[in-house]
Amino acid sequence: MLTTNLSLIVEIGLSMLLLATIVYCAILERKLSALRKGQDGLKDTIAKLNEAIVAAGSSMRMLKSAAAGAAEALDERIARGRGLADELSILTASGDRIAERMADRGAAPRHNNVAAMPASLGARLEALKPQALRNVR
Repeated sequence: MLTTNLSLIVEIGLSMLLLATIVYCAILERKLSALRKGQDGLKDTIAKLNEAIVAAGSSMRMLKSAAAGAAEALDERIARGRGLADELSILTASGDRIAERMADRGAAPRHNNVAAMPASLGARLEALKPQALRNVR
């Protein structure tokens, strides 16, 4: 009877340990399941991040291309502006030389004086001034 009681006690103890093991396995399964779900979420996050990086790279290439086009257009305009500035400088220098020669003669030539010209010619010259000014600009 002692062996039966001892055997029963050992079986009850093993049953309790087995029950504790089953409970621990259930808890471990829940934690592993949560870890797998987190891992799937991390995979989704990494995939979305990768898509965002690809889109950003594409945007950077487009931005670089647009900047290069703008730089070319700006360089072209600067070159044209420098050419116009050089031409204007030459015209200004020429005008200064003409003014100096006129000052050296003592008086302006008669044909440049609008008041001394016939009325019809003076009126025509006055009418052409706005058009000449637009052409200079």
